[in-house]
Amino acid sequence: MELSIGWLYPKLMSTYGDRGNVICVQRRCQWRNIGVSIIPLDREADSAQFSKVDIIVGGGAQDRQQEIVMRDLQGAKAAAFRNKIESGTPGVFTCGSPQLLGRYYEPALGQRIEGLGLLDLVSKHPGIEANRCIGNVVFEITATPLAKELQALWDEDPIIIGFENHGGRTYLDSVQPLGKVIVGYGNNGEDKTEGAFYHNAIATYSHGPLLSKNPFITDWLIKTALQIKYQKEINLSKLDDSVAIAGRKAMLQRLELSQLIVTK
Repeated sequence: MELSIGWLYPKLMSTYGDRGNVICVQRRCQWRNIGVSIIPLDREADSAQFSKVDIIVGGGAQDRQQEIVMRDLQGAKAAAFRNKIESGTPGVFTCGSPQLLGRYYEPALGQRIEGLGLLDLVSKHPGIEANRCIGNVVFEITATPLAKELQALWDEDPIIIGFENHGGRTYLDSVQPLGKVIVGYGNNGEDKTEGAFYHNAIATYSHGPLLSKNPFITDWLIKTALQIKYQKEINLSKLDDSVAIAGRKAMLQRLELSQLIVTK
């Protein structure tokens, strides 16, 4: 078996170490002897490249870089990207990427940046004088059917540990939130929602990188991609996640959330 990871604009959208998410998917495939390749989905890529990928990973960017990406992600490329999301290709999109998938993003300075409209949400920067949303974030995934599928992989409630650093505030319309904030700001610091989930696309403000701290999400991406590609039930072999588990316990203790620790 083999999978292709589509890395969304790696030179323009790799702020805050989000390339680590690509590495996590790559390594957890390799440790299971699953063939894996990485396809840059950038300005040099054509629509055919977008159509080849089995998993899509997108990271964060500054406002200027997001404008460049949106000028490029048009026409046949946008249609191919849209088709992958609508057809259920799994993906994880952090920070700036969800803003691109939404209806629009209003930066602190400059013109509104129109998004692809795949996610029914909008993002707005409250202004250059506003404080950024920075710090550790912990939230429980509540999106269906994702929460149940992750619980089956991890044998416990899917609690996400990450780090957020964003100026924009995101407001959801009909799309369901990814989860409920326990610690941190989440989408906007007001309604306790974090991220969004649509088909098999995970959108979140959580960096860290996200997948190294929450390996069960990585395994869900791999399992889901394999099942879609090969049209059969996939059972992934277990990996030694003792280091990641220890790190999660230490972080929860630091944040005074020891009640969320599950002994394995």
